[in-house]
Amino acid sequence: MRAGISEAMGGDAGAERLPDGEMPALDRRRLHLPDPTALEPAERAGHPPRILLLYGSLRERSYSRLLVEEADRLLRLMGCETRIFDPRALPVAGSVAEEHPKVQELRALSQWSEGQVWCSPEMHGQITGVFKNQIDWIPLEIGGLRPTQGRTLAVMQVNGGSQSFNAVNAMRVLGRWMRMFTIPNQSSVPRAYEQFDAAGRMLPSPLYDRVVDVMEELARLTWLLRDRADYLVDRYSERTDEEAVLPARM
Repeated sequence: MRAGISEAMGGDAGAERLPDGEMPALDRRRLHLPDPTALEPAERAGHPPRILLLYGSLRERSYSRLLVEEADRLLRLMGCETRIFDPRALPVAGSVAEEHPKVQELRALSQWSEGQVWCSPEMHGQITGVFKNQIDWIPLEIGGLRPTQGRTLAVMQVNGGSQSFNAVNAMRVLGRWMRMFTIPNQSSVPRAYEQFDAAGRMLPSPLYDRVVDVMEELARLTWLLRDRADYLVDRYSERTDEEAVLPARM
């Protein structure tokens, strides 16, 4: 059967085959077989889930900020501890030293968080520079590991016109690159100027209902994953039995 498949796929049926179980490229010392018992944490964190919220506009009436504030209210109602980062006065990435107070504030909040909410206006089919600048200041690695890995992530966007999903799709790419658990649900608010009252509160609508859906899912998955994140992001490629392996690779 195997020879037939090899021939059908253009392989060399006469080539020497390694016996099953022989994997010369694999370092078995660094391979951890899946262990369902490891998914049950020995002890659970007792504090509320910690959620950082980022938005992507500096306008006085910023609809991405107003949407984040609605999300913040919902998350606190669901028992989460939240922080909203104010991107004003955050320098352009690379223009100042990392010791800048706003940079340190953002990085400390990212480290503090167990989940994050990202919300950006869509501009030219993409996230805004204000939003991307915040992401660019979050380190990609500390000691060879991504400091954001294992955190949950919810993505939202606002539009001045018709509904689009370009910004949330771009944020999903960023979240994957930063090894975050991006939840399946998302929110895209078209004609955002019609969705908030004079006081900045979101009006009742199916769009608001979707925001509630997203925050419910984020809160639940953050509860579910935070005590299991270390096990879930433990990777063969980053694992070593000898302290010298990682520095040598870097």
